[in-house]
Amino acid sequence: MNIRDAVTALVVAIGSACDSGTQQANQALAASATLSAQVVQQNAQIDASRRTAITDAVARVSPAVVTVQTETVERVPADVFEQFFGGRSGQQVQPGLGSGFIIRPDGIIVTNAHVVSGASRISVMMRDGATYTATLVGKDETNDLAVIRIDARDLPVATLGSSERLLIGEWAIAIGNPFGFLLGNTEPSVTAGVVSATGRNLLGRSEGSGAYLGMIQTDASINPGNSGGPLVNAVGEVIGVNTSIYAPSGGSVGLGFAIPINRARRIVDDLLDHGSVRRPWIGEQVRTPSTGNPREIVTAEVVLRAVVPGSPAERAGLRPGDQLVSARGRILRNVFDWEAERLDMRVGEQVPLVVRRGGRDLTIAVTVADLPEVSAPRVTVLRELELVTLTPPIRAERALRSSKGALVVSTSERIRNEIGLQEGDVIVQINRTTIDQAADVSRAFEYYGGRTGLRLIFERRGYFYTTDFVIQ
Repeated sequence: MNIRDAVTALVVAIGSACDSGTQQANQALAASATLSAQVVQQNAQIDASRRTAITDAVARVSPAVVTVQTETVERVPADVFEQFFGGRSGQQVQPGLGSGFIIRPDGIIVTNAHVVSGASRISVMMRDGATYTATLVGKDETNDLAVIRIDARDLPVATLGSSERLLIGEWAIAIGNPFGFLLGNTEPSVTAGVVSATGRNLLGRSEGSGAYLGMIQTDASINPGNSGGPLVNAVGEVIGVNTSIYAPSGGSVGLGFAIPINRARRIVDDLLDHGSVRRPWIGEQVRTPSTGNPREIVTAEVVLRAVVPGSPAERAGLRPGDQLVSARGRILRNVFDWEAERLDMRVGEQVPLVVRRGGRDLTIAVTVADLPEVSAPRVTVLRELELVTLTPPIRAERALRSSKGALVVSTSERIRNEIGLQEGDVIVQINRTTIDQAADVSRAFEYYGGRTGLRLIFERRGYFYTTDFVIQ
C-alpha cells in the first residue's frame, strides 16, 4: 500500500469513528431526555400525592396569619441604690406575643383580648417580615376578643366560615406563631387534628386565665403564642379563634380550645360598627344548682327563678319556674349551656325558645335587648356588697375550692336580683382580673366601670358561675 492509499484508509476510518461517536452521543442525549421526562413526571406525581385538603387549606389561610407583638409598661420596685436615694419604684417594659389573622384587606385584624390587654405599644409582623404599628380598635374581655388595625391596603384575607353544625372528627387546623421568634423565622406554624367536641364550657386554668363557654375543643396542638390565630377547617375557612390550652404544665396535651367564629363575627361587627360590644339580655334569672356534684350540675337543667319586670322575657310570657329546654334548636342541659347560647345572640334578634311548663312544651319567641345598666352609681354598688378576703381558715371552714378571692359576707336584695350574688359566694375574677383579696373587687369596678361590660366569675357551693352586668 502506498502513502496515498494509507491516508485515504485513515480518513475513512476516522470518518467511520466520528459517525459512530455521533450516533452514540445522540443515543445518550435521547436517553438523558427520556430520563429527565421520567423524573419530571415522577416529581409531578409526588407533588400531586403530597397535596391534601390540609395543605390546600393552609395555603389559602396562612398568608393572612400575623404575629402580634406587644409592649407593656409595668411598675417594679426600685433597686437598692435607688431606694438609698429616695427612689420608690421604677418601670419595666414587658414584651408580649400572640397571633392574629386579617379579615379585611384594609388592615383589620382579629386576635385575643388578653394578647393586647394593657399594651402600650402593639405591632404586627407579616409572614415576609414586614412590620406595621397597630392601633387597638376595641376589645371584649368577656369573650377574650380584640380587633386591631394596621395602615395597609390590599392585604391577604382569611375567609370566615361558620361554627354551626361542625362535625365531630372533621379536620381542624391551628395556625399561629407558637414561642414567637425562638423558632427562627416569621413563618406561621401549622398543627392539625380534629374537632374533638363543641359547646365546651371551660372554667379553670388556661392561657387566658378566664372562663370560656361554648368553646370548640380540638386536639390540634395549641401552644403559647398561638393565641389569636385561626382554627381552620379542611376547605380553608376559619371556624374559630385559638384561645386557650388546658394543661397543668401550660403545654399542649391535646386539649385546645377556640372561640366559635360566629360569636367572634358578632363581637367584631359590634366593635367596628358601634365602638363597643352590646350585651345580649332578655331579663331572665336562672336558678343555680344546690349541689356541688359535677355530675348533677351538668344535668341540672335550666329553670328560671325570676323574671325582671318590663324585660323582654316578661313581654314574651316567660314565668318563674319555667324550664328552658332549648334555644334556637340547641338543647340546654345546664346553666352553662344557656350562658354560652346567650353569648352567641345578637341584640335585636328574635330567639325561639322551647319552654317546659306544667309538663307541656311551649315555643316562645324572645326579642334580645341590650344589657341595661345597673341602676345605681358605682359607689352605691360597693356599699351594697360587704366582702372579706378569703383566708385558709375560711376556705377550710366552708370547704371552698378557690384558694384566693373575695367572700361575699352580705349583700342587698337589689344586688341579689340585678347581679345575682348571694352571701357565701366567692368572687374569683372580674373580666380578666384575678381577685386575690377583697380590695381587688373595688379596683376592678373602678377600672372597668363605665368602660366595658363586666363578667364576674364566682364560686358557689364548690362550682363556678358567671354573671354579666354594666356599671356607669
